[in-house]
Amino acid sequence: MARILLVEDEPDNLELLTRLLTRKGHDIISAENAADAVTLAIKEVPELILMDLQLPTDANSPTDPNAGLDATRLIKADTATKDVPVIALTAHTMADHRKRISEAGCDDFQEKPIYPFTNLLDKIDKFTG
Repeated sequence: MARILLVEDEPDNLELLTRLLTRKGHDIISAENAADAVTLAIKEVPELILMDLQLPTDANSPTDPNAGLDATRLIKADTATKDVPVIALTAHTMADHRKRISEAGCDDFQEKPIYPFTNLLDKIDKFTG
C-alpha cells in the first residue's frame, strides 16, 4: 500500500486517521504543524499527503488558518515533492475555499468531519492506485 504523510494537529483526528489508514495497510508518517510537514515531505517523499489546512505554523505557534495552504505551496515548489498528490482536509468547502485550495496546489479535498471514511479511502485509492 501507500506511504502517506498525515498532517493533523488535532490529537484525536490524528489517532483516528492513523489507525484507520494503518488497518488498510498504509504506512503513515505524521506531522502536527506546517514546518514539520514540509520537512518530512521533502525528506521522506511520500506517495500522498493528507494536509489539514488549519495548523500551527511550527511547534511554538498558534493555529493559523492558512498554514496548510502555505505548506502545500512549499511542498509543490520543491522538485522532489512537486508531483506528490495533496488532499486537503478541511471544514471549509464553499466555492471560494475550494478555489484557494486548488490555487495552493492541492489535488483534491476532503470535507471534515471525515465520515463516512469511504469517501477518503476512495480518494486515497484514486491517487495511489
